[in-house]
Amino acid sequence: MNRLFQALLIASTIGLSWLGMMALHELGHVVHLWISGGTVEKVVLHPLELSRTDVGENPRPLMVAWGGAVWGCLIPLGGLWLARLAAPAQAYLARFFAGFCLVANGAYLAGDAFVRGGDARELIRHGTPPWALVLLGLPAIALGLYLGNGLGPHFGLGEARGRVDRRAAVGTGVALACLIVLEVAVFGR
Repeated sequence: MNRLFQALLIASTIGLSWLGMMALHELGHVVHLWISGGTVEKVVLHPLELSRTDVGENPRPLMVAWGGAVWGCLIPLGGLWLARLAAPAQAYLARFFAGFCLVANGAYLAGDAFVRGGDARELIRHGTPPWALVLLGLPAIALGLYLGNGLGPHFGLGEARGRVDRRAAVGTGVALACLIVLEVAVFGR
């Protein structure tokens, strides 16, 4: 039975982290659009698609392009800080999420400096040198990996031998199910 809860905790934490990371990244673009006086045509957040924000009027494209990675990293770090204050025993979940978001956004910036298929296309088009994306992406990746280091026992790995907090496993499973239903209902095809 321990392995079942372990599998639930690992799978649901990864799923929540993936969907949550994409939601926060797009939120960053949307906030920067609103602040700059731009308009949002559509936000795609669906469990079976890569997220994106379709932009209408965009008076500050550089600012909007940076919004995704900036807030996609800062919000999870703020959440980790709050989790450490409010629920230290479960803060490992927020630590994993923050690390996941930093690695994902850092890799997105650094990798897209060469691929130029996502936000980097806009960043480079509006004056950001590709080396700057790598220079900012690599430390984000490093910090994300640092945050994830040592979390294995919380997820039943190593000496924990499959033992996890069953309430955390059920909670993350329920949260993932709710997020999937929300994304399909609100952002459905």
